[in-house]
Amino acid sequence: MARILGKHGINMRALTVAETIDYGVVRFIADNPEKAADVLRNHGFTVSETDVIAVVVPDRPGGLAGVLKLLSENNLNIEYLYCFSEPEKDRAIDVMRIENTELAEQILKSAGFELL
Repeated sequence: MARILGKHGINMRALTVAETIDYGVVRFIADNPEKAADVLRNHGFTVSETDVIAVVVPDRPGGLAGVLKLLSENNLNIEYLYCFSEPEKDRAIDVMRIENTELAEQILKSAGFELL
């Protein structure tokens, strides 16, 4: 998958891999999601596109806790989450699939969080 995307000039910005007994699940953010999906489908991969929220948090212990507390207080469940840091910017990016993306975006923005 990485070779195929690279060959087509598509950059993966974040990546997580999980496996089950029967198959693996790769979740990633690409710089060109539509092209990435088309290229992978054309090479026989099963592709599903999902809306996620990427929220900027301070890159320090407890940086994610404020986001989680806010979502919990508003009864919003996280289906999955993965993170990566940008040390040169002293921040981390938390990528989340949340049951109600629009509501979560509104709540996070109202609380002053930057969304990407």
